[in-house]
Amino acid sequence: MSNANSKAPSRGLLPSLDNALSPGPVGRLDPRAKVVVVFIYSLQMALAHSPLMPALGVLLGLALVGWARLGWRLFLSRLVAVNLFTAFLWLFMPWQLSLGHGFLGLSLTYNPSGLSLAFLITLKANAIFLALLALLGSSPVKDIFHAMAHLRVPSKLVTMFLLFYRYLHVMRQEYLRLRQAMQVRCFQPASNMHTYRTYAQLTGILLIRSLDRSERVYQAMLCRGFSGTFWLLDHFTWRRADTWFCLISGGVLIALALLQWSGISWR
Repeated sequence: MSNANSKAPSRGLLPSLDNALSPGPVGRLDPRAKVVVVFIYSLQMALAHSPLMPALGVLLGLALVGWARLGWRLFLSRLVAVNLFTAFLWLFMPWQLSLGHGFLGLSLTYNPSGLSLAFLITLKANAIFLALLALLGSSPVKDIFHAMAHLRVPSKLVTMFLLFYRYLHVMRQEYLRLRQAMQVRCFQPASNMHTYRTYAQLTGILLIRSLDRSERVYQAMLCRGFSGTFWLLDHFTWRRADTWFCLISGGVLIALALLQWSGISWR
């Protein structure tokens, strides 16, 4: 989709739609089954109102990661990245700002329910992340989009996800080039108006270049006969292992649903 004579980053820096985190036993399962299971599982975890079910979800996620054979170094690096976000919840949610006699008529009080809520969100986030990493991370990205198309997800949504994944990394390379150009010109970030103005200009240039690139890519796709649909040229093969995976996963999901409806929780 780009000019062959144009200067572009090396292919090793660009994402491949054929790459998967692991070719292990989970990676050989049918992506359609994995997408459906992950969707239902994530929905159950998100709707949980007590820490018990998300805690069980974390244990199930750890078992899936071990089964997928992703490698503990990769697993820990992704886990740390996810929990950096939840760390901010633990810092801010236990505190409540209310009207009082403190500074500017406001007072900061400790709220134990906020700490419980942060704990629940942390469990939910890790349970969903572990399942996504083990099941979807073990399949190539193109197979996940292919499975979404087979599951009758709207074609425009699948196309948008596909292009977003592909060109998000392209725009990251564009951002790195702009940052390198700033460093060559001896730019040193600091807490001053010059730095804020420079970053604002960097954001504006990146948006303009993104718009320009999207128009050129769209024109190139039209020249190649693109009509809004990526046609599926091959199809998945359902195996006995996929049937067993769906049966076992369905039993686990039903058990989790019954646990949720029973109202059992820990305190």
